[in-house]
Amino acid sequence: MMKTMIITGGSSGIGKAAAEMFAKKGYVVYDFSRHGENAEGITHIDCDVTSVEQCKNAVQTVFEQQGKIDLLISNAGMGISGAVEFTEPSEARRQFDVNFFGALNIAQAVIPYMRQQRQGRIIFVSSVMAAFSLPFQAFYSATKSAVNSLALALRNELRPFGVEVCVLMPGDVKTGFTAARKKCLVGSDVYTHMEKAVSTMERDEQNGITPERMARKLLSMAETKNPAALSTVGWMYKLFLLLGKVLPTSFAYRVVGWMY
Repeated sequence: MMKTMIITGGSSGIGKAAAEMFAKKGYVVYDFSRHGENAEGITHIDCDVTSVEQCKNAVQTVFEQQGKIDLLISNAGMGISGAVEFTEPSEARRQFDVNFFGALNIAQAVIPYMRQQRQGRIIFVSSVMAAFSLPFQAFYSATKSAVNSLALALRNELRPFGVEVCVLMPGDVKTGFTAARKKCLVGSDVYTHMEKAVSTMERDEQNGITPERMARKLLSMAETKNPAALSTVGWMYKLFLLLGKVLPTSFAYRVVGWMY
């Protein structure tokens, strides 16, 4: 039987590449996003992940149409940059509303169906920045770290019900996410290296891994038996994560400071 999957943020970037790849592999694909449209093998449903009600209604629609939900890829996200001191609290809350509570909302909507059918897999898309918090990206890093913590707790909570949970932590990926990032430049006269740090990060993103490569990794994580709890793509990011575990934190973050 064909597997039914939901992907949030499937209208652009990693999400779009993944939706298209899974559809070609024979999955019944539903894209939940605010700006999307039906495509070959992909059904779009308008859904703002910050709305609990929209998430519940959209998931119910999928279940009513397909009778099961085999896979959730929680991918929707947004980014802001700026100095912690000068970032408006409302902007920080918006970052958490989308990246963390959006992941929570869609997971809570899907879990009852997977638990009752006693099978399913949830893949959260987080970031290498969950492990390495970058300067002037504090709130993005914080949201992704929170997603990792949520996923690792869920992994054990749902294990008795046959539901598996894992996380993909991308590094630099070349997508429209870079251009869509909301930049707060307030305080750049105080933090004189802020603009250079952000531009360095954005240059790295635009020279990064392709969305299609990330999509292939997501497909592998969806179909591999007993996937690793935390995964990334690329030897450099695997090395960063390893060094983050073995090096003293103060030294590791001194290196991060040198880089940005």
